[in-house]
Amino acid sequence: MNAQGTVRNFVKMHGLGNDFVVFDARAEPLALTPEQARFVADRHVGIGCDQILTILPSERADAYMRIHNANGTEVGACGNGVRCVGSYLMATLGRDRVTVETAADLIRCELEAVQEELVTVDMGEPRFGWREIPLAREADTLNMVFAKGPLEDPVCVNVGNPHVVFFVDDARKIDLATWGPRIETDPMFPERVNVSVVQVLSSDEIRLRVWERGVGITQACGTAACAAAVAAMRRGLTDREIMVRLDGGPLEISWGDDNRILMRGPVATSFSGQVML
Repeated sequence: MNAQGTVRNFVKMHGLGNDFVVFDARAEPLALTPEQARFVADRHVGIGCDQILTILPSERADAYMRIHNANGTEVGACGNGVRCVGSYLMATLGRDRVTVETAADLIRCELEAVQEELVTVDMGEPRFGWREIPLAREADTLNMVFAKGPLEDPVCVNVGNPHVVFFVDDARKIDLATWGPRIETDPMFPERVNVSVVQVLSSDEIRLRVWERGVGITQACGTAACAAAVAAMRRGLTDREIMVRLDGGPLEISWGDDNRILMRGPVATSFSGQVML
């Protein structure tokens, strides 16, 4: 399908190993099909990534970010992705603050440390209603009656996309490759769900592993870090400002009195190139 296509420039970026192919389509329109997204994300015949991020014009913000998962599906939010796109926009616009529009929300990004490429993003307000997750039927999202294998009694939260968070004694011992896809596709979650297992290390630190909806096990997931942190805070297990340690590294998450979540973490540019689409 690519032999007769058009050459497009891209930038490969990542946040803690959660990697993205970024297309800047502000000047030259690009509407990826699911087939094209799967090709780009393929680590054998394409570029390889967890998600594809397309930067488009916006009337409400500095740019609009369209998000495709590796399997070609679209989602409304991506925490590590918006940090990368925010960093890219700040560099191209010569500014230290930008606003990025997504299908889920308007997200403010701020560059805090140039050399370390640390970016803070306002991820907005979490939602807890069972219809807002969404769930297939009414349930207590703070103490949900749900079990699958060794995982039970989760917290559900929507931070632009749906998350289910399980608290465990040792996150490393959970077979996410087995239980992640089974929970993701359970009928209880009509739009499928991101699956997190969390080990509380202290009042200001948790360990997180993630099965990402439409992607699989990832090194990091920004929205999952936000969801896991808020879940721990709602349960009274941690303070309101904590460190979330993922396979790829740490993110700082705070949930303020204004009900908004702030996420702070690094971004990196791996390389740039061209691909035929």
